[in-house]
Order: sequence, then structure tokens, then C-alpha cells
Amino acid sequence: MSVATRESAGTAVSNFVDRLGSMLIRRPFYHGLAWFGFFAFLVILQLQTGEIGFGLAVINELITVVVFAVVVYTNLLFLFPAYLKPGRYWLYLALLIGMSVLFTPLELVIKYFLFSYRENKQVDLLQNMDAYFLGNFLIGGISSIGKIMTDWLTENRKRQEVENETMQSELRFLKSQINPHFLFNTLNSLYALTLKKSDKAPDIVIKLSEMMRYMLYECNEPLVPLRKEINYLQNYLDLERLRQREGIDISLAVHGNVTDQQIAPLLLIPFLENSFKHGINAAIKGGFVHATLRVDMRTIRFVLENTKGNVLPRSPDTARPSGGIGLVNVRRRLELLYPEHHALEITETPTTYAVRLDLQL
Repeated sequence: MSVATRESAGTAVSNFVDRLGSMLIRRPFYHGLAWFGFFAFLVILQLQTGEIGFGLAVINELITVVVFAVVVYTNLLFLFPAYLKPGRYWLYLALLIGMSVLFTPLELVIKYFLFSYRENKQVDLLQNMDAYFLGNFLIGGISSIGKIMTDWLTENRKRQEVENETMQSELRFLKSQINPHFLFNTLNSLYALTLKKSDKAPDIVIKLSEMMRYMLYECNEPLVPLRKEINYLQNYLDLERLRQREGIDISLAVHGNVTDQQIAPLLLIPFLENSFKHGINAAIKGGFVHATLRVDMRTIRFVLENTKGNVLPRSPDTARPSGGIGLVNVRRRLELLYPEHHALEITETPTTYAVRLDLQL
């Protein structure tokens, strides 16, 4: 077989698979499959009675299925959207009964002629007219119940999709605020050191480069390895040690076995950032930032305590919540990413500020 022939055959097979897939996902295919299964079930039941042969059983049940289908689709395409859905329940019920009254005699007349040589079957048809009417009425009502359920499931799925997309959009927005917020604070510190021509400036640039690499290339996923997030926190504290004045006690202790746990990226950094911006940086002298991270296989506990400075009260026009946008954002991210799987406790005294976060990974 030539290369061209093989390519042509491959294209033909691919096209056939595509057409088959398109057919299988179409609603008419599933409807047809369901009706065929129902028809086969009725034929088997009819044959088990032993009253008629295979040919008559097939024709008899085919008439039944066709009438049922007419009742179902008349109901779904006309009665349901025009009367039941707008809430005109009594009128819908009357029309459904009327449709059953209309199609039942038609079905019985056709079957009466079908069994023209079987008087016992004709008598049976006439004696069970009410059962045929009830069957047509019930199949119409059941189709309405099915339609209500499928519409509810469809609307619920769409609502969940909208809510999920809204949540993802909000998370992207909140995350985009975190990076510039941190970068703004760090560049301010770097600018101050360059003005002083400090030897610490090159080290800060290197640390900042490592942190920016993590933020740009590894934080685009919903979850990141916990060990990388811890390394990011340690780099941040190393940077703060370089730029802080003498006498500031800064520590991060990690307890537990850090293996393959994962966490939402940049979730803990706002707490550390807040401890320096609104704590140590505002202190007159001395101070500390003590952070502890206890790690289990499925949970972590992050505890942070820092000194508060003696800050003059703000005027009413410039007052803002303690912690600025950093803590507001991290609270919102916790609500979106870990609903009912986190506990955040913040306590404040005249001299200290403490955070405890329990998180189920």
C-alpha cells in the first residue's frame, strides 16, 4: 500500500470516527435508543403471554410506541412550554387529559383492525379502554416530570459553571493584587538602601530575583508544593533580615515532615508582609517577628507573632483597616479556596499582633 493510499485510508477512518462521535452526542440518538429499548421490552412482555405471534406482537407494540411518542413530544414541545412552565397548571392538566382522550380511541381503532381475525383480542381492547387512556395520560405526565428534572439539572450545572468561573476570575484578580503589593514594598526598601549606597543592596536584588522567578513561573497553578512555598517564605525573611536595622529578631521554624503536600500559592506571605509593614517598620526600636509552621500530612498550622510599634492614630479621613489590602485579600482567598477547611484567628494587644491559621490541605 502506497503512502498516499494509507493517508487516504487514515483520513477516511478519522472522518468516520468524527461523524460517529457527532451522531452519538446528539439528543435524537439517545431518544431513539431509549424508544427502541422500550419497544423491545414491550415486545418481549407480549411474547411471554403466548397470545400472539412475533409478527403481530411487533406491529402491536410498534403502534403503542408510536402513540406514546406522539403524546410525549406533543407534550414536551407544545403543552409543557406553553402551559405548565408558565404556571397555568389546571389548563395544562385539562389539555393533557384532552390529548389522551383524543389519541386513545385512535390507537384502539388501529389495533381493532389489526386483530380483525382475533375476536377475543378485540373484546379485550374494548374492555380495557380505560387502561389505554390511563397509559397515555401517565406517559405524558411522566415526560413532564422528566423534563422538569432535566431542566433543573441543566440550570444547576449552568449556575455552578457561572459560580466557578466567577470564583476563578476573583481568585485571579486577588492573586494579581498580591504580587504588585509585595513588589511595591520591596522596591521601596531597595530604593532606600541604594540612596544610602548600602552593601546590602546587591543581596536584596539576588533574593528578589529568586522570589520573582517563583512568582512568575511556578505560581500559575492552583496548587504548588508546600516545600517551595516554605522556601519562598524563607527567602522573604532573608530579604527582610538584610534590610532591617540591628536588634530585630526574625525567625521561621518548620516542624513536621514536608513531603508532597500542596498549598495555594502565595497564601501565607501576606501575614509576614503585614507583620513588617504594620509592625516592625512602625516600631521605635527593637522588636521581633516569630513564625512557626507545623506540618502534618493533611493539615498545617501557621502561627505568627510580631511586635507592634507606637503608631500615632490616623485621622478619620485616612484611617484604614489594620493590615491594608494584604489581609483583606488573603481572607477572601481562604474563603474561596478552602471553604469550611480553614480557621483564621487574629489577636491584637497594645504591643503585639498574632495570627494563627489552621488549614486542611
